[in-house]
Amino acid sequence: MRWISLILGLTVLAMIWLGPLLDAWRGSFAAGMAAHMGVIAIAAPLIAIGLPDRWRPGARMPAALPVLASLFEFLAVWGWHAPSMRGIAEGSLIGTIAEQATFLFAGIFLWVTSFAAPDQRAHAATGAIALLLTSIHMTFLGALLALTPRPLYGTGEVTCFGMVLDARLDQNLGGVIMLAVGAVVYLAGGLGLAVRLLYQRRAAS
Repeated sequence: MRWISLILGLTVLAMIWLGPLLDAWRGSFAAGMAAHMGVIAIAAPLIAIGLPDRWRPGARMPAALPVLASLFEFLAVWGWHAPSMRGIAEGSLIGTIAEQATFLFAGIFLWVTSFAAPDQRAHAATGAIALLLTSIHMTFLGALLALTPRPLYGTGEVTCFGMVLDARLDQNLGGVIMLAVGAVVYLAGGLGLAVRLLYQRRAAS
């Protein structure tokens, strides 16, 4: 059934990359955030689930690798949401491609390594920690963007999801999207691994 997950993930990518989020609405921060969350929190885990075994790290991978993947994902997310980097992503096709490729790689890297060996306690523990840390920093960034009264990404009005928004509301909506999608999905993944780890310990005792 993995191929179904892979097809779903690739379909989500196609809808994001070929749809209005990065085209007609590319000037909107909220639309960019929807694209970001769709890639890193929806498409990436679906693709990670659907990857063939030969493309997955095995049980021999270092147990700390999920935490390193989480650090890379942290740098990717916060880096591309710096106002200057956001301007690069919006201002050119090359910038958009670089941003989206970074998000996709970071998401797949984190999900694949976190679930590489869920039956081994060390891997399950570091995978859970990595996903929960990611949820925490996404929650913090999402709340910052949702609650900050001063716009960080432009000053004019933009069109997003058929609505005309000023810069502050556009930014606040983007923060809410990060909280509602990214923070929740990574929290669910981390808690799922943590529950599995507790079940393993209980079964072994």
